[in-house]
This record gives sequence, structure tokens and C-alpha cells, in this order.
Amino acid sequence: MSRVAQTVQNIVSTGLAPTYGAAHDEMSAPNDGNVFLHVKNVNAAARTLTVVTPGTVYGLAIADLTVTIPGTTGDKMIGPFPPSVFNQADGSIHFNIDVITDGTIAVVRMA
Repeated sequence: MSRVAQTVQNIVSTGLAPTYGAAHDEMSAPNDGNVFLHVKNVNAAARTLTVVTPGTVYGLAIADLTVTIPGTTGDKMIGPFPPSVFNQADGSIHFNIDVITDGTIAVVRMA
């Protein structure tokens, strides 16, 4: 399956009512270091979200960030993502979720 680009929504002083979309197994979003992922899981089982780290330090791979989203009422804000650690060559972050059933996501940025 191909990576699905997510739209970044800006948090503003008057407030943001974020729009949530279906989670996909492979997603991406532009990242300027002020981006957060808001993941909701209404399934009974926990899910794992992985944020891919493409870089290396002294030739050693930087470990991917993995976050467990609890089952049933799982709700996590994840980020921010320093570009020097998380950005792909095109300036985006790549993130994956292990099972996409009953999960939604919003990508938000502190503007």
C-alpha cells in the first residue's frame, strides 16, 4: 500500500476543532518541528504507532519512535518531531500504525 499524505491543521489563538480522518497503515505529513499527531483508538485492542527516523549518528541507525495507543478509549498527542531526527529528504515525517481498524488521526501544528 502506498503512503497516504495527511493534511496539517494549524492551531490558532481562537481555537481549532480538528478534523479527524481514518488512519492508514503508512502515512506522511510535512514537518517544521511544530507538528503533533493526535491519534484516537476506539478498538478494544491497543495499537502501535511508529514514527520512522531515517537518519544515522556515527553510522548507527536512529531507532524509530514507537508509541502504544491504548484500546477502547485510547487518545494520544504525539510530538513534536525535531526535523534533524525525524524528517525524510522531502521535509516530511513518515508514520505507520500496525492495525488501522477503528483508528482516527489529526495532524496539527502550533502556528
